[in-house]
Amino acid sequence: MLICPLDYRYGKKEMKAVFSEENRLRTQLLVEAALARAHAAVGNIPEEAAETITEKCSPEHVRLERVKEIEAETKHDVMAMVNAISEQCGDAGRYVHLGATSNDIVDTAAALEFKAALDMIERDLDMLIITLCALAARHRDTVMMGRTHGQFAIPTTFGFKISGYVMEMLRHRDRLREARSRVCVGKMSGAIGTGAGFGDKFFRIQQLVMQDLGLGVEEAATQIVGRDRYAELVFLFSIIATSCERFATEVRNLQRSEIAEVAEAFDAKKQVGSSTMAQKRNPMLSENVCGLARIVRAYLDPQLECMVLWHERDLTNSSAERFILPHAAVLTDDILSKMTDVFAHLTVNEANMLRNIDSAGGFIMAESVLLALAGKGMGRQEAHELVRKVSRKAEDEGKDLKEALKANRAVTKLLRGKELDKVMDPTNYVGKAPEMVDRTIAYAEAKLGRKII
Repeated sequence: MLICPLDYRYGKKEMKAVFSEENRLRTQLLVEAALARAHAAVGNIPEEAAETITEKCSPEHVRLERVKEIEAETKHDVMAMVNAISEQCGDAGRYVHLGATSNDIVDTAAALEFKAALDMIERDLDMLIITLCALAARHRDTVMMGRTHGQFAIPTTFGFKISGYVMEMLRHRDRLREARSRVCVGKMSGAIGTGAGFGDKFFRIQQLVMQDLGLGVEEAATQIVGRDRYAELVFLFSIIATSCERFATEVRNLQRSEIAEVAEAFDAKKQVGSSTMAQKRNPMLSENVCGLARIVRAYLDPQLECMVLWHERDLTNSSAERFILPHAAVLTDDILSKMTDVFAHLTVNEANMLRNIDSAGGFIMAESVLLALAGKGMGRQEAHELVRKVSRKAEDEGKDLKEALKANRAVTKLLRGKELDKVMDPTNYVGKAPEMVDRTIAYAEAKLGRKII
């Protein structure tokens, strides 16, 4: 019977495979094999023994089912694996796990999982960035309403709005790359990190193991790798997921019936929006992203709690992390893929964007008028007060702002003829938004090292 939605509803199989039982065993076997090779390299064990252990440290020889059988008796998962390896190695089995403690294997194997997961997340980020760049370029000059506090503000372009998303995801990409060296770290330093079990050759053994596996070294471990590293990883997942929730919330708002400026893709022939309201076309992917992002963030608090352990360690982190790390990674990967899908197939209704601008009655151009008056010699504060009073009067009387301005002598004295029409045209007041779209795309191309548009 399946209980966890990751088993039957959410997540991609590639990321779920990284944190599967099978891969957990495979990575731990890789660590045990690397340890044997390091011992042989420093002369602690025969080269032939290391070769045998390396050969047998594979799921073909050390089967998950056998490890579970032994664990049922020993009540210790790592020792069960060690015994299962030893069974396969003959005389060389006496050298398996030599000098190590359980978390030398567990935490180092986890670092291999993190490395694979971060590779996938970086690819996800790249795909989303490329998709967003294409959307921004397509709507570089598409004028729409800018909104603050849920109210009409001044005009912008849809491409510029999306450019902000591009830059945010590029920052996450930088964060991910910076975090790799701190997160993808293992240890091979024994019971409480002193290396006593490895003798005088400890430093060399630890260095060889981590070089072999392509990982960094926890230089001053306790019995475990520092959990601030794990907290940073979960924070990275959380902040990426939260950015996606922000983007998805914007899609949901802009798809509201009374706004109707964008819409998620909808298969009109087959897709159902509601079991009873047959007309419904809901932003379901965006809503799904928002819900899952809240779960990812929720894992950050228990991972922070896992930093606080007694002395050199206790087991309070272990059970919690078996939930936290796989779920946070799988859901973040899922969220990024869904967000890419949303933006790759987004419908942009330019006519409704212009309709909403027109519905503002010209009031969104108040700042443009204020600055135009100031440019004609009127003091900035005087211009602000004049436009404020005219705006309030026009609103009270149900008039268009341009109509009210044309009736004001102080305004028409400075803005004559078609000057006011030009100042009141929303397409003339998007600043350098289109150029900033170009700059954003160029920056993204430089960061990704490839041509996007």
